[in-house]
Amino acid sequence: MYAIVDIAGKQFRIAEKDVLSVPRLAGIEGEKIVLDKILLLSSDKGVRVGQPLVAGAKIQASILAHDRDKKIVVFKRKRRKGYRRKKGHRQDITKIEIEKISAKA
Repeated sequence: MYAIVDIAGKQFRIAEKDVLSVPRLAGIEGEKIVLDKILLLSSDKGVRVGQPLVAGAKIQASILAHDRDKKIVVFKRKRRKGYRRKKGHRQDITKIEIEKISAKA
């Protein structure tokens, strides 16, 4: 069983026991959260596509850690002008573990 879920404006394909790095979520480490923006749900009974969301489907997850992602280097340059700027950016992320995918038919 897998699902496609919208978390903080980004879409992820998830299955039970998956560990994901998602954009920063509110909550403390060890807290249980419920994801309810399920766009697609696939199980043994078939595939259910939401319009826009699958009704009655919920995903239980737990927050493992709050962290920061890899550094992204932003480099700007203009030719023949001697203009160069180098900046770095690290996005705040949350690691979550998917515990259970439940669907009511």
